[in-house]
Amino acid sequence: MRKQIAAANWKMNLTYQQAEKLIDDLLALPHQLKENQQVIFAVPFPYLTMVTHKLAGKQNVFVAAQNCYNKKSGAYTGETSVEMLQSIGVHHVVIGHSERREYFHESNEMLAEKVDICLANNITPIFCCGEPLTFREANEQDLFVAKQLLESLYHLSAEDIQKVVIAYEPIWAIGTGKTATNQQAQDIQAFIRHQIAGHYSEAIANNISILYGGSVKAANAKDIFSQADVDGGLVGGASLIADEFNTIINSLK
Repeated sequence: MRKQIAAANWKMNLTYQQAEKLIDDLLALPHQLKENQQVIFAVPFPYLTMVTHKLAGKQNVFVAAQNCYNKKSGAYTGETSVEMLQSIGVHHVVIGHSERREYFHESNEMLAEKVDICLANNITPIFCCGEPLTFREANEQDLFVAKQLLESLYHLSAEDIQKVVIAYEPIWAIGTGKTATNQQAQDIQAFIRHQIAGHYSEAIANNISILYGGSVKAANAKDIFSQADVDGGLVGGASLIADEFNTIINSLK
């Protein structure tokens, strides 16, 4: 059974004190995760250790870094390696978020290197893909996403591809309040699964969690997550509000 995942992406938000209060408030709220359900908190680098300690002993709840560097170590001032992350108990990393691609010009080739170094260090990559508005309006979203998968993931073995979580994020729906319709979300995520099945096998494709990330809120989470090929969400703004994100967690199927 595929993992159903509610992943919070705090982005560059919250002071340390605000972050500590948010995680405490969330952990105090009622939710009971099933065996196939996970909650992941992708928090800013300065808060990783604090959140890791808060989650110690919690079942199916994990902390993630929002990025890592594509080199093992060396003279890369300001960067963070996967070995550093692993040494403080971090076992998930968000790779290739659209904001990293746009603002920091991360290429598909660089993201392939990041995926590789994560897997080599037993860290789960949450690999983001998705199209900008111009490609959606031209009905070329499938081609755009297929290229991202081809250039960043398809070099992986059948064993390793199953260790990756994929997060589809329509760039035009991030932080805009716009959300893909339930059918749009299902169609593109079914397309992603079909592409993986064609390159590997249907059994492998059906074993990979594919999340939706585009203005997921408490009000729409249940309907979005109910789609056959949507295995949860990568949640931005709504994950900064304890009650809101808790409702999203409880919307997992």
